[in-house]
This record gives sequence, structure tokens and C-alpha cells, in this order.
Amino acid sequence: MEEACLINLSFCLFYKILVSGLTFYLRLLYAFRARQLWHLTLTLNRYRSVNFPLITQAQKHHERTAIVATEGTFTYRDLLHVSSQIATHLLKDAEDLEERRVAFLVPSGFQYVATQWGIWRAGGIAVPLCHSHPRPELEYVITHSGASIIVAHPDFETILRPIAEAHHLRLILTTEALPSAVVLPAIAITRRALILYTSGTTGKPKGVVTTHENIQAQVTSLITAWEWVADDRILHVLPLHHIHGIINVLTCALWVGAECHMVPFDAQVIWNRISDGDLTLFMAVPTIYAKLITAWEADSNGDLGDASAEIRCNRQQRRSAGCTKMRLMVSGSAALPIQVLEKWNSISGHFLLERYGMTEIGMALSNPLHGQRRAGSVGKPLPQVRVKLVDESGEGVPSETPGEIQVRSPGVFLEYWQNPEATAKAFRDGWFCTGDFAVVENDDYRILGRMSVDIIKTGGYKVSALEIEEVLRTHPAIQECAVVGIADLEWGERVCAALVLQAEGFQAKQSLPLDVFRNWAKEQLAVYKVPTRILTVEELPRNAMGKVTKPAVAELFL
Repeated sequence: MEEACLINLSFCLFYKILVSGLTFYLRLLYAFRARQLWHLTLTLNRYRSVNFPLITQAQKHHERTAIVATEGTFTYRDLLHVSSQIATHLLKDAEDLEERRVAFLVPSGFQYVATQWGIWRAGGIAVPLCHSHPRPELEYVITHSGASIIVAHPDFETILRPIAEAHHLRLILTTEALPSAVVLPAIAITRRALILYTSGTTGKPKGVVTTHENIQAQVTSLITAWEWVADDRILHVLPLHHIHGIINVLTCALWVGAECHMVPFDAQVIWNRISDGDLTLFMAVPTIYAKLITAWEADSNGDLGDASAEIRCNRQQRRSAGCTKMRLMVSGSAALPIQVLEKWNSISGHFLLERYGMTEIGMALSNPLHGQRRAGSVGKPLPQVRVKLVDESGEGVPSETPGEIQVRSPGVFLEYWQNPEATAKAFRDGWFCTGDFAVVENDDYRILGRMSVDIIKTGGYKVSALEIEEVLRTHPAIQECAVVGIADLEWGERVCAALVLQAEGFQAKQSLPLDVFRNWAKEQLAVYKVPTRILTVEELPRNAMGKVTKPAVAELFL
């Protein structure tokens, strides 16, 4: 009996071990199969075509013209083909750049767009550089973003190669032969796509990171509000390291299959192109409109001296007719002076559409495409965008009461690059704090200005007075300085600097002539940051706590 029980028990144990082992084996086999399937999925994803939204949109318009520039005329098929070759060249032996940063400096035109798209299609983050920036500013953006690759047009090799060599970075010239395209990595729209550098109140520019999803939201909002269509034809004259030129003009046009005609800024060239009469859209900053008005008036007065009064009159009529044929003209990136608005209206027949936005949020407010536009107003929130005005405690303010603009939308940026503290500080309960003040009047928003006196809006650029001051203090003749923005009809604000010179050797103003000062500053700062006026003073105005009072400094220039 005992033997029978023992045999029975042994059999039960053997059976349990067998079942457990079989279960373990089956689980192991399932896990192995699942892992194989996971790897297979990854492999299939890796080798299927890139279909993030911008590429998907472009594939609908293969034979349509995409870009017209000094290099020639290019279709969407051309853009897709060359950008895939550039992506392959960037990847080299890698399967995916996996959000590696690629800084690029390429003139406005087809090569710029193909390079930007190539970076995105390879899985990288595009970091556009500004061609007017001196080496210190270019090097700051390249090193701060952690770029591992620089793509450069040969015109910029002289300034960029030393940076690449100093930091052991790969440098690719746009003249290099491109390989045959391979199948590219799949790109999720949640990936980081772009880093644009914008000045802040803390001095050095911050890297504003947007994802493909953010870009999609920014673009589709404007396409809806401004009724972009494939038959549109826009003239692009804006910088391409700035959200205005990259998103509002270039990406909106290419998203819908429209034509983007890209030319460097030159008032006469722009007027001649407008005179052709085939454009439907034009977007610029107030400074550009002011320069176009100046060119118009010079021609009207015969200042150019190249034609008779009759020829000049006919030329102006063609220019006005070209403006009239457009369906929309937009102004932004800085406040539009009433005088410029009214003069442009008399020349073109267009009451410019003003809008409000910034690098971190894309566009948030816009006057209507159809209906009444008010001078000085930036209209209402754009599609997909929520806007509110709050007081210092974060509470909403009543109508016609000034408050800080806060914005919430899928277009709001992801983060400041490698600056979680600044990112956290920029948001309150999910709303982005813009630092701009506005008031709602007649249901429309009117911008009142920045909360910080250290932010200057000049020529459509937002610059930091603190950043400029930090550089100016490195001049051997300058002991102290204060930089302010002074209202200007053409530039919005002019950058002006009050200087306290060193005690020895620089007693008189003529010891630091403006031209000598500016030539030195241009080697350190972007040209639009260089003060256009300087004033030497014995000491800077300060309050009881010893802090420089910027309003008092500004009064010195009035």
C-alpha cells in the first residue's frame, strides 16, 4: 500500500513537473515569437516609406511646381527625390538619426528646403543658422544644440569649417555628390523636428523645440484661417531661421501644394516680381513694407534717375496692379505703425492683415481674412488656439482691462532645449505665459507691449538688451553700458546704447566713433543687434537700489 502511494505521489510530481515545464516552454516560445514579431515590426517600420504629414501632403502634388528660386524651378517630385538623397547622405551607415541635431546654413531657395526636409526624413532635428550671424553666435547655436553634423553651402564654408574642426563635427557641403536614396526610417509626428533660437530676458538665446505634431498644428491653423489652396503663389523674402519665414510662408505653401517663389530681399527686385501680376499672397514684417514704400517714393520722385516721368508712372501703375491681384497681404513679427499701414493701403489697395505670434507658440491671433480689420488690432484667436488675459496672480481680467497673454494649443512648443527650469517657468497650469500685455477692445485683441524692458523688437526680430550689453562690456573702451529700444517708424524700435567709457584714454565721445564701434560690434553680434546710436555718459541713471533705470536711459535718446 505504501509503495502504491509512493508511486502515485511520484507520478503526480512528475506530471506537475512535466506540465510546468511544458507551460514554461510554451511561454518561452511565445515570448520568443513575440520578440521576433516585435523585431519584425521594427524592421518593417524601419524600411517602410516615411509618411509624416508634410511628406504625405507633398506626395499628392508630384508634378506641381513647389519652388521657384535663383537655382531654377522645381516640382514636388524633385523636392521629394533630392530630400531623400540628402537624408541618405546624412544617415551614412545609420538606420535613423534618432533626433540627432543637424545645423545647416544654406541660402534661401531649393537647396534650403531640400536640406530641411532631408534632415527630417533622416530622423534628425533641424537647427537652421542665420547667414548674417558672426562666428560667436553661430558657434553658440551649434554647440548649445549639441549638433553633430553641419550642412553648409560653399559660401559659408570659410566660417563654418573652423567651427566643425574645433568641435570634431561632420561637415557636409551642399555641392557634394549625393548617393542613391535608400528606404528611410519611419518618423512619428511626436518626434522633435526643429530648434529655433530666440532671445529672452536672461541673456543668451534659448532653443525652442517643436515637434512635427506642433508644426502640423501651427500650419493647419493658418491654412484654415487664411484659406490656403494649391493654386496659391507666394513671394518669400523673409529670413529662414525665424518662424515667420519657415512656418507661415514656406511650410504653409508646401503643405497645400502651392508655389513658393524665393528671392533675397531687395526692394526693386520685389517690386519687379510683384509687377508680374501672378502672385496671390505676400507676407512681410513692417520694416520690409517701410522699405518698399521708400523705394516707391524714390521712384515717384525720380530719385532713381533711370526713366522719364511717364515711364515711372506706368511702372508704378503695374506695381499697384500687381498688389491688387493678390488676395492677401500680411504683416507681423512687430507692431505695424499706422503711417505704414495707411501708406501701403494707398499704394496697394490692401489693408494689411496683422497677426500675433511668437517662436514658442506659432501664430495665436489674427485679424479676419474676410470682414473688418482694425488698425492696431491683431484680431481673435486662430483655429485650435485658446487665448486668455490674466493679472499678476494668474486670474482672468475683465473686458477692456489689460492683462498678460497666455496661450494653450497643440501648436505650443515642447520645451526649451536642455533647460527644464526655463520650460517649467514658462507655463502655468498648462498655459504658456507669453510675457506680452494686451487688452480686448470691441472683441479684438490689441497688443500693448512686452512685460520686460529688456526685450527689443527691431526689424521683425526680438533681441535681448541683456545679451547685447554682455557683449559690449567686452570692448576695452567700455566700462558700463545700458541698451534700450527707441521707437522708430521704419524699424519698430532701434537698438541704442548708453556707454560709460573707461577712465583712462577714452574721456571724450570721439574716442569711440560710431563707425569704429559698429565695425567691432558686427564681429560679435548679428547686424540687427548692433546699436545704431550710441551716447557716452558720465554715469548711467540708477534707482535707490542701484539698478539701472531703463526708462530714464531711453529718455536720453529722445
